[in-house]
Amino acid sequence: MQTQVNMKFIAAITFVATLGGLLFGYDTAVISGAEKSIQAYLITSQGLSSLVHGATTSSALIGCIIGGALAGIFSRKLGRKKSLMLAAALFFVSALGSGYPEFLFFTKGEPTIGLLLMFNFYRIIGGIGVGLASAVCPMYIGEIAPAHLRGRLVSLNQFTIIFGMLVVYFVNYGIAKGQTIEWINDMGWRQMFLSEAIPAGLFGILLFFVPETPRYLALTNKDDSALAVLTKINGVDKAKEIFAEIKNTVEHHSNNIFAFGKTVIIIGILLSVFQQFVGINVALYYAPRIFESMGAAKDASMLQTVVMGLINVVFTVVAILTVDRWGRKPLLMVGSIGMAVGMFAIAALSYLQIIGISTLVFIMIYTASFMMSWGPICWVLISEIFPNKIRGAAVAVAVAAQWAANYFISSTYPFMMEYSGAVTYGFYGVMSILSFVFVWKMVPETKGKTLEEMEKIWE
Repeated sequence: MQTQVNMKFIAAITFVATLGGLLFGYDTAVISGAEKSIQAYLITSQGLSSLVHGATTSSALIGCIIGGALAGIFSRKLGRKKSLMLAAALFFVSALGSGYPEFLFFTKGEPTIGLLLMFNFYRIIGGIGVGLASAVCPMYIGEIAPAHLRGRLVSLNQFTIIFGMLVVYFVNYGIAKGQTIEWINDMGWRQMFLSEAIPAGLFGILLFFVPETPRYLALTNKDDSALAVLTKINGVDKAKEIFAEIKNTVEHHSNNIFAFGKTVIIIGILLSVFQQFVGINVALYYAPRIFESMGAAKDASMLQTVVMGLINVVFTVVAILTVDRWGRKPLLMVGSIGMAVGMFAIAALSYLQIIGISTLVFIMIYTASFMMSWGPICWVLISEIFPNKIRGAAVAVAVAAQWAANYFISSTYPFMMEYSGAVTYGFYGVMSILSFVFVWKMVPETKGKTLEEMEKIWE
C-alpha cells in the first residue's frame, strides 16, 4: 500500500503552476529594459512629464490590482486551474499588444496620446494576468502540497518569479547588445515585449494536463475527484485522513471573510503592504537606470542588472532550503534587519554623493536580504494562513493590497528621487525596521502545520 507522497506527481504539477510565477516575473521586469525607449518614443517626443513616465512604467500595476482583487471571484467561480488558464491567455494577448500597440488603430512611427493609452491598455491586460497568477499560483500550490513540503514548494513560486526576471534581463540584454539607441528605441523594445508570448503559450498548453486542487474540489462538493487527487499525492490512508479534515472545515464554517475575525485579514494585508513598502520593486523596475546614475555605461548597467538577478536567484534558493527547517518568522526578521542595513547605507551614500562599488555592494545586501526572506516567505504565509472557507476571498484582498502598495511605491519613485535620493532610500529603510516589529509582534509561526490546523490559531 502506498504510504509515501508521490514526489514525481507533485513535482510535475508544481512545475506547471510555477510557470505562472515565471510569467509574473517576466511581465513585471520586461519594462526594465524597455522603459527608457518607451520614454523616448511615447513620452519625451510629446513633451510629457516625468509623472507620466512613472505612471506608464508602472501601468501594468493597475492591472495587477484589478487581477488581484478579482482573483477571489475567479478562483471561487472558475476554480484555481481555470483561473490560471485565464491568466495565461491575458499574458499572451498583452505580449503581442505591448510589442505592437499600433495594431489596427494607429500608424507605426507616429506617437500620439492615443497610442500611449493603447500601450498602457495592453500593459494593464498583462497586469491583470499577473494579479491573477500572483494570487492563484501560491494558492494552487499550497492546496496541493503536503504540509511538510508546503513552504518549500510555495517558495519555488518565488524562485520562478525571480528566475523569470533573470531570464528577461538576459533577453533584454541580448536584444540591446551591440545595437544603436535609435534601433532600440524603434524596434528593440518591441522585441522585448513580444518575447513573452513564448512562455505564455507554453503555460496555457501545460495547464490542460494538471488537476484542480483537492480543497477546491471539496468546496464544490466534488468529493470523489478530491479524494482521487489526494490519493495520488499522499497514498490511500493519508488521503482519507486529510479528506476528512478538509470536509470538516468546509462544512462547519461560514464563508464570510471575517468568519475567523479581522486579525487574520489585517495580518495578510500588512504582510503584503510591507513586502512592497520596503522598496524592492524600485530596485527591480529601475535597476538599469539606478546603475547608470552611479556612473555605469548603458551596456554595463544592463550587465550589472543581470548580476543582481543572479544574486536574487541564489538567495531565493537559500529561502527554499531553510523555510521548512527554520520557520517563517526567523527568516522574515533576519531579512528585515538586512534590508534596513542596506537601505540606510544607500541613503547615507546618496546624501554624501558617493557613487561607486560601495553603493553596488549595499544594493546587493539589500536585495539578497529580501530574496531570502520577504520575497518568498510573504507568499508562503499568504497561501497558508487563511482558513479553507475564506482562502479565495482573503488571498484576493491581500494580493490586491500588495499590488496597490506596489503601484504607489513604483510610480512615486521618479518624483521622490527628484526631491532627494537620501530621503527616498531612508524611507525604505524605516519601512524595513517597521516590518521587523510587525513580524515579531503579530505574525504566527506556521511551519509544519496543515492548512486545516491553521484554522485553530484563529479560532
